[in-house]
Amino acid sequence: MNYDIARKDLTPQGKLKIEWAERQMPVLRLIRERFQQSKPLEGQRIACCLHVTSETANLMRTLKAGGAELALCASNPLSTQDEVAASLVEDFGVPVFAICGEDRDTYYRHVNQVLDIEPTITIDDGADLINTLHTSRQNLMDNILAGMEETTTGVIRLRAMAADGALKYPLIAVNDANTKHLFDNYYGTGQSTIDGILRATNILLAGKQFVVCGYGQCGRGVAMRAQGMGADVIVVEVSPLQALQAAMDGFRVMPIGQAAEIGEVFVTVTGDTSVIRREHFEVMRDGAIMCNAGHFDVEVDLKDLREMAVSRRQVRPSLEEYTLSDGRSLFVLGEGRLVNLAAAEGHPAAVMDMSFANQALCAEFVACSERLPIQVHSVPDEIDQEVAALKLRAMGIEIDELTPEQAKYLSSWQQGT
Repeated sequence: MNYDIARKDLTPQGKLKIEWAERQMPVLRLIRERFQQSKPLEGQRIACCLHVTSETANLMRTLKAGGAELALCASNPLSTQDEVAASLVEDFGVPVFAICGEDRDTYYRHVNQVLDIEPTITIDDGADLINTLHTSRQNLMDNILAGMEETTTGVIRLRAMAADGALKYPLIAVNDANTKHLFDNYYGTGQSTIDGILRATNILLAGKQFVVCGYGQCGRGVAMRAQGMGADVIVVEVSPLQALQAAMDGFRVMPIGQAAEIGEVFVTVTGDTSVIRREHFEVMRDGAIMCNAGHFDVEVDLKDLREMAVSRRQVRPSLEEYTLSDGRSLFVLGEGRLVNLAAAEGHPAAVMDMSFANQALCAEFVACSERLPIQVHSVPDEIDQEVAALKLRAMGIEIDELTPEQAKYLSSWQQGT
């Protein structure tokens, strides 16, 4: 088996982490038990570009139980848990190409090694795998039935490709499933981002001026958790609707130029580039802390900051100090990459349970359906509903069912006042 990991001796620690995550992922476990019997992915080759974490490991186990041949690489150079990568290779026989801290050349070499299996299905987080297929590995396109995309940033890229007529095979926007973005993005990003900030800095959030750039599902989750820890939350937005919602949720809303002057902690959650840049660094308070919870490391303009700094030093793991010519120090967490994965362990397993259940069931849907039209598809509603029902079952929660009379009423138009 071909693979590229950091250290095989980390295997025992990795297996313990995978087993612990599995206890928090009952939906995926139920799907794996069914897949073990029915083998819906028999004959499929699935190329995966995901954060190599203990939660992802349990998705890999589920896909393999369904009969798929797999290969996995990292979707972020800093998010790989090397012990998990080792256990996937040694204990579960999954080829992994991922090393925490790998450089850009190694990152894309790993992406290409995963594509060497000539996939029939792709699973991506950020669309780097998909982009590589569309640029340098187009010879593999004819084999591919469809793919899935995990995150907001990746879906944005795919919709742009579709709009330009550049998309060459069908993709399912798993991020947009209700059981993904309403839970993973909101509860998962909210908790894990705060976790990353606290692990990297050990600061007290209570009383801090805490600036959240972007008020989508992820930004709302971050703002809610920061407020719950006593921070004074400020929201920065470009969308009138989302800015209005933030204001009605009780947060102060202002442009980034104003927030830069008073903020003490900044989190970017937009999926866009250069959200915090030179003009903002110039007016920030001494000691301001910046981090990013969007997929790519472009939201805080580190090129500008490096040019302005007279010195840089590593103060703590995942915490870098930039000293400016006027003596102010600005701090950046996790090299401007996803702070919840660069400085912590990513989303809790219980919420990734639903996200990865969607991935597994969409893989089954693709494998067992006729070829889809080339466009960005929504997750079928029956999959979304199944994931929600399985999660409720695992939590021991029962709900009502419509009576025949109620079902008829909701489907009719004749009855009124």
